[in-house]
Amino acid sequence: MHQREVIGLLPAGGQATRIAPLPMSKELYPIGFRPVDSGSGTLRPKVVSHYLLEKMRLAGIKKAYTVLRPGKWDIPAYFGDGTLLDMNLGYLMLGLPYGVPYTLDQAYPFVQDAVVALGFPDILFQPEDAFVRLLARLAAGNADAVLGLFPNDQPHKAGMVDFDAEGRVHFVVEKPPISDLKYMWAIAVWTPAFTQFMHEYLAAIQAGQVPQAKELPISDVVQAAIDSGLRVEAETFPDGTYLDIGTPADLVKAVRQFAADEIDIQID
Repeated sequence: MHQREVIGLLPAGGQATRIAPLPMSKELYPIGFRPVDSGSGTLRPKVVSHYLLEKMRLAGIKKAYTVLRPGKWDIPAYFGDGTLLDMNLGYLMLGLPYGVPYTLDQAYPFVQDAVVALGFPDILFQPEDAFVRLLARLAAGNADAVLGLFPNDQPHKAGMVDFDAEGRVHFVVEKPPISDLKYMWAIAVWTPAFTQFMHEYLAAIQAGQVPQAKELPISDVVQAAIDSGLRVEAETFPDGTYLDIGTPADLVKAVRQFAADEIDIQID
């Protein structure tokens, strides 16, 4: 695994209906500011997906693919080839619109032999070194996938995770109405074994060999992998934070949280 390339995957197939209308793709919504250079103090708006790519880059990830819905051309127009982040960025088009697993599977020909790092480009989270820690756990053990877990008291909004003291995940349940589980997963890394499992599992669904509702949550694929014998582990961030900008209330919270004090901002 140490010799395999690590490639980031960013699903950007959503339509942002809960915060529509927007003048841009929600992944490009400005949240906070970034310095243009280290000396001048000049600042520019920082879009929400920039934070995710920064965390990937901190973990040594230099290549990432964003999977787009047709019409979201502003994302490649903004990030281009990735020079802004010292990364190599590519863009793929969404195929079957039945959920995140199908979006991710569009990248199968490009990532099937790599370690994959999954992050959602409309989500803000801490700590900064989250992907560093996930990749370290993947490299140190026998896991096929490692989930990054964050505290959550709203189970109906997330994929909740049951895991033991050694960090082995036993089951994942998507958006239960109520739950005693305390952690949700928001990011992940996995080996080619998981990539191959997901590809074959989706093919089996399309062939009618596996009964499945048309819309498929990614948590369901993780659970199917566990049921099939793949080893999934958890890296917990007890003091971590997670914020999805996909609802009006959380978007307002993100803007307030990440915007610097206007008194100290000097925008050129």
